[in-house]
Amino acid sequence: MNSAVPVVSHPSRCARTEALEALRERDPLTKAAAVRALYADALHGNAVYAPAAPIQEPADLPGRPERPELVEPRKLGRRGMQSAEGRAVLLHALAHIEFNAINLALDAVWRFSGMPTAFYADWLKVAAEEAHHFSLLVVRLAEFGHAYGDFPAHDGLWDMCERTRGDVLARMALVPRTLEARGLDASPPIRARLQQAGDHASAAILDVILRDEIGHVLIGNRWFRYLCEQGGLDPHTTYTQLADQYHAPKLRGPFNFEARRDVGFDEAELAALAGLAAAESEPPAA
Repeated sequence: MNSAVPVVSHPSRCARTEALEALRERDPLTKAAAVRALYADALHGNAVYAPAAPIQEPADLPGRPERPELVEPRKLGRRGMQSAEGRAVLLHALAHIEFNAINLALDAVWRFSGMPTAFYADWLKVAAEEAHHFSLLVVRLAEFGHAYGDFPAHDGLWDMCERTRGDVLARMALVPRTLEARGLDASPPIRARLQQAGDHASAAILDVILRDEIGHVLIGNRWFRYLCEQGGLDPHTTYTQLADQYHAPKLRGPFNFEARRDVGFDEAELAALAGLAAAESEPPAA
């Protein structure tokens, strides 16, 4: 008697399509939960990435709530961390960064067809971790009596996403290894100031964010170098050209050289950053 062979049907769910739907979601908490659920489903094989599938771009990207009000960065006020209100403003700014980071990672998952499957798995993982960060910050913000949307914010992160929408190489160069890498530099001093203010709970959230952001920038560096290798391009000159072409923000110190080395920046890149830091510290000519 022949034993029955179970028939395994491939999941019909496309993780890239569902990533686009999560990107379109306007409610931040719903978005964060959907992303984490989608990542878990993809890990368990309940959704596949379908790298070759062409997906048409809708007109309503990205999905985000009516608040916070988006203003020019120069219009954002700064407050000290010694007051609870000042720390709430900081936590809100961090939550806004993490919310945008969810959208940036989701956009990489759905937009760029024809990449290796690992590319989509990497960026969906990033989106899920950014959703976790956002959730931690929203909970902490509530403990200060505030919610996401209570303070104005800026749109610089998504602006770079828009500029690089047609070029996966530029996206990898200028979002993870430029914008997110700035977080590697900024997080330790912010954490230290929170600790100094006695806000150990908020400082602990910064520890989680920095730990995960190291992995995110490492992913960006890996795919940037992969694409350079595929195209026979020199990573150093290519990065400089892309930064000029897409008007990337100028890098300013201080730099977290240890973290940048850990995420794959090579010694030539670190030496260039050291040169920038040294130039900034020089007194102006008389």
